[in-house]
Amino acid sequence: MLNFSPAVESWDYVDSYGNVCTRITAPPGRMTVSSEFDIYDVRTPDIVPHDAAQHSIRDLPDDTLIYLVGSRYCETDKLTDIAWQMFGHVQQNWPMVQAILDFVHNHISFNYQNADRTRTAFGAFTERTGVCRDFAHLALTLCRCMNIPARYCTGSLGDIGVPPVPLPMDFSGWFEVYLGGHWYTADARHNTPRIGRTLMAIGRDATDVALSMQFGPALLSDFSVTIYEVVPQPDAGSDSDAGGQTV
Repeated sequence: MLNFSPAVESWDYVDSYGNVCTRITAPPGRMTVSSEFDIYDVRTPDIVPHDAAQHSIRDLPDDTLIYLVGSRYCETDKLTDIAWQMFGHVQQNWPMVQAILDFVHNHISFNYQNADRTRTAFGAFTERTGVCRDFAHLALTLCRCMNIPARYCTGSLGDIGVPPVPLPMDFSGWFEVYLGGHWYTADARHNTPRIGRTLMAIGRDATDVALSMQFGPALLSDFSVTIYEVVPQPDAGSDSDAGGQTV
């Protein structure tokens, strides 16, 4: 639930990708938008589907086909020949995805100072720098070029189960691939299974999952994301050691 100060009328709707979106009409002047919530997580790392099979195009569900074609930030037309030159010899299924993750993880240098909201997958490929969304855009575009449906994800990923990073927290971008009848998490930025990943929205690329859309001039004066872990203690006398966390 979003909180607005000053209070304004708001209403929700579900977009064409299944994401819940909130609409408001903001009055002139300063406005604060905030949200605070607890998320229970069983501390299970991202699934790595080593045995998940790649579908033939003929066998793909109809609603996955949109995630094979190009989009605003994912130029399959510019990267298809490059992708087949680099990965055409790689075993299909998850090994193909992992090869793409390894390449992008090592090809792009992560740098907050080089964030560019206009950078595309091809731009990330040529410039070799960017932030998490650039890693995701390039990797998912290469997957699409190799006939693996891939969709963009935005959400939060705190420093849980890993050493803290001495940088301000932010929202995160990764992607999902469709293999073996399921969508699986893929993260070229970190390239390792993580704990506490919280999915907020999915789409073709960052265009479809923007944290906010404005129609008129507005200045972002402050922005902060805080994620912390609280591990609940088992009840007295309980032998259960099931893990859990509140984020």
